[in-house]
Parts: sequence; C-alpha cells; structure tokens
Amino acid sequence: MKAQMKNGQGGFTLIELMIVIAIIGILAAIALPAYQDYTVRARMSEPLAVAAEAKTTISEFVATNGALPGTAAEAGLNELTTVVTEAEPNTLVDTTTWNGGTGTFEITLKAVPQVPEALQGAGNGIRLVGTPTARGTVTWACGPTNVANAKYLPSSCRDAV
Repeated sequence: MKAQMKNGQGGFTLIELMIVIAIIGILAAIALPAYQDYTVRARMSEPLAVAAEAKTTISEFVATNGALPGTAAEAGLNELTTVVTEAEPNTLVDTTTWNGGTGTFEITLKAVPQVPEALQGAGNGIRLVGTPTARGTVTWACGPTNVANAKYLPSSCRDAV
C-alpha cells in the first residue's frame, strides 16, 4: 500500500490576511496624527525665523543704546512687519507687535489651511520676552502665547512667558 500525499495549494488563509490588514490599520492610525503634528511643527519654522530676525534687531539696538527700544519704529521693526505683511498669501505670520515697556515681541498666526484652527487668530502665536543684561546683551525667553499649543513649537521655544 502506498500512501498518497495530497498536495494542497500554498498561500495565505483568509484569517492571516485579515490580521495583516488589521495591523496595517493600527500602524496607520498611530502614524497619521504623528505626521500631521510633524507637518505643523515644520510650518512653525516660518514664524520662528521672523522671531530670530526680531531678536537680532532688538539685541543690536540694546548693544548700541544700552536699553530696550520703546517703539517698533525705534527698534527698526517696522521694516520687518512690512516684509511679513507683503509676503505670499500662504505665510503663517499675520501680525507682529513690540511692547518696549515689557520687552515683549509677539507674532500672531494667520489662518492657513495647513495649520489647525487651534493655532490661528488672536491669542495664538509666539511670544519673545527680552531682558537686557548689565553687559549690554539681551536674554531671551521664547514660548507660545497659548500654552495649549506648546507641542507645536521646538523645545527651545516652550518657556512659560
């Protein structure tokens, strides 16, 4: 008597395919929100570049005059604001304000499609607070104007200001 071996077809069973699809779905559910946060954080580099330019302008003023500028015009920030407002329509920066009394420079964010509504409009933006030192330099603290949005800023700009 010869034993006959039955050749079955190779391949995946339905349950194996369903498990693979479920795993891919779980990975996508985790990766998509992380990617969306990443793209928003990448967009936040634009207002931070404006902030860096303002910090340089104000620091130069303090080094020359020994005190914070009283107005944006005195600091030379009006030119910066003009450049920002005349930029392309997809720019993230809406307005910039300087308060010489408190040493506060604020950037308000504009409504653009790539940024969540929680980051747009009044009360949402970046705040820099400059404190002049005795050596003629400025120490800067950087943070969000709305603490709930700190996760979208780099770690160097998450101070409570």
